[in-house]
Amino acid sequence: MGLAREKLLKAAARLFYADGIAATGIDTITAEAQVAKMSLYNNFASKDELVVAYLNARHAEWLKLLTGRTAQADDPRQRVLAVFDAYLDHAELSRGQGFRGCGLLNGAAELPRAHPGRGVVRSHKREVARILAERCALAGVADPERLGEHLFLLAEGAVASAGVEEDPLALRRARGLAQRLLDEA
Repeated sequence: MGLAREKLLKAAARLFYADGIAATGIDTITAEAQVAKMSLYNNFASKDELVVAYLNARHAEWLKLLTGRTAQADDPRQRVLAVFDAYLDHAELSRGQGFRGCGLLNGAAELPRAHPGRGVVRSHKREVARILAERCALAGVADPERLGEHLFLLAEGAVASAGVEEDPLALRRARGLAQRLLDEA
């Protein structure tokens, strides 16, 4: 990745998360990135393409956190809970920017239905649901699809609540509830 592209993505990530996608203009992004406006168009065909790159980067960042948490997990049930831990880690990373919840959900809320960024968010959420169901199966849960769906909805509700409250407490509580549901399964 070129230096200008990297600077633009870093600036866009901070600004889109802090101020919102719609409220952040190209001039603001290029000024923060300290690059010429033409650098943006040399690296991205449009702001929409930059938004998609930002959302893909958020997804990749979360997957990296999940991989790290999974590596620390001692057993299959802890690997299920690693999903919640990855969300907590992502919240912690965002805390320095002023925690506003899930950058992917925030982005999806702003984008029109046909925007390609919504597809990125949809794919991310489907992947999280799939990961939970697969991990529930590996943990020996009797009905892994059902528990996986419940855990997904629990996680997503906690992510949304944490964003509204600007505090990841709901994520910590959801992790505790997820552990109880796993213990009962």
